[in-house]
Amino acid sequence: MGLVISAGVTIPDDEIVLTAIRAQGAGGQHVNKTSTAIHLKFDIHASSLPEFYKQRLLTLNSHLVTSEGVVIIKAQEYRSQEQNREAALARLTTLIQEATRFQKVRRATAPSKNAKRKRLESKVRRGETKNLRGKVDY
Repeated sequence: MGLVISAGVTIPDDEIVLTAIRAQGAGGQHVNKTSTAIHLKFDIHASSLPEFYKQRLLTLNSHLVTSEGVVIIKAQEYRSQEQNREAALARLTTLIQEATRFQKVRRATAPSKNAKRKRLESKVRRGETKNLRGKVDY
């Protein structure tokens, strides 16, 4: 079937390596004897993703992408292996979608004439208030 990224882009199952490992941290006997955590590896260079997707992922500044171009995700939030597998795949999907999303171009704006006028008037008013605080001459 494959992992659906967008309408026209899917990743075949054989390109994603999922390994069950023991979860870290507290949890007692259950954690010590079951491999519920999932270790996901996805090689960007060897994938069938379009070139645009590959370039965006490789230039991504994320701790999940190694210098060799391999995405490594470790999912151990849940007690169930199946839930951790779904969480890891969801995080991979989100990572790829975020990498290919374009940032809006920021356009510099200037304050309007009315905003400038109001600001100057309030400065004058504030200055007059401060001048009235001076010493009084009789």
